[in-house]
Amino acid sequence: MSSERDLFANFERMRREMDELFGDVFDRALSPHRRGGFSPAVDVYYTGGDVPRAVVRADLSGIDPDEVELEVRGSELVLAGTRHPHEADDCLYQQLEIAHGPFRRVVALGAEVDADRARAFYEDGMLIVELPMSTRSVGRTVTIQSIGEDKKS
Repeated sequence: MSSERDLFANFERMRREMDELFGDVFDRALSPHRRGGFSPAVDVYYTGGDVPRAVVRADLSGIDPDEVELEVRGSELVLAGTRHPHEADDCLYQQLEIAHGPFRRVVALGAEVDADRARAFYEDGMLIVELPMSTRSVGRTVTIQSIGEDKKS
């Protein structure tokens, strides 16, 4: 039994040494958001009050808000743009973790929204989009008629 423990202890030690040797190179290389740009993190929440609305907050630090495109399609918000890499002459990076490149993020909302009344703000690297809920999807009562009644009208 002690030889089995030694074997597993050796595997665990070897794994730790490999992690120390390579760091998180494999995690970063296999991460889907690192391929072809990045995908900004978003929070989506809903508020009540006089005008119920969906609010989307997107982390777009380092991105010029004039270069961000917003599109509302039914119950989806599409964010698109590009984070440009830092341009510096004569620099040698030790570490490069800030993702850059093009992005396109489709955020599914829980309800139809009124695109004509949407508002967007950019503050401290955060894009805040307020989307009032659409009044078109308000429920209504539908009267059920028999087939015979429908033909009489």
